[in-house]
Amino acid sequence: MVLVGLKELIHFLNKLEESNIFYKLNKVRNEAIMVEIVVPGQRWEVEFMEDGVVEIEKFISDGVFYDIKEIETLFKDFSD
Repeated sequence: MVLVGLKELIHFLNKLEESNIFYKLNKVRNEAIMVEIVVPGQRWEVEFMEDGVVEIEKFISDGVFYDIKEIETLFKDFSD
């Protein structure tokens, strides 16, 4: 397992900027900083944990597009 620190996070952010890859920073867990990356057809969540571990989750589109009616599904399936 490769552990990383603040220096590696900054290097990663600089490389994203140099490559013109859109990202934003977020904090979902108390022990991590998340880098949310959006590229065509994909969204990546890269979390830099306080213990030096990096977790990456990729959300990849199946290429299917929906019309306005799909919003009903959102509320029906995911509302509390």
